[in-house]
Amino acid sequence: MGSMGISEWLVILVVVLLLFGGKKIPELMKGLGTGVREFKEAAKGEDKAAETKKEEETK
Repeated sequence: MGSMGISEWLVILVVVLLLFGGKKIPELMKGLGTGVREFKEAAKGEDKAAETKKEEETK
């Protein structure tokens, strides 16, 4: 089992179009993008909090 080829991606695309329709897909992608952005911001916040805690422990 390797990476997905063109035929697999086309099948997935057709299924998504059938399930959600053409008008819903941009809304879904916008929501997905917002979720990914929020996740990245939260991860950065956790990294900064961990660095601050580590610096306080070394003092």
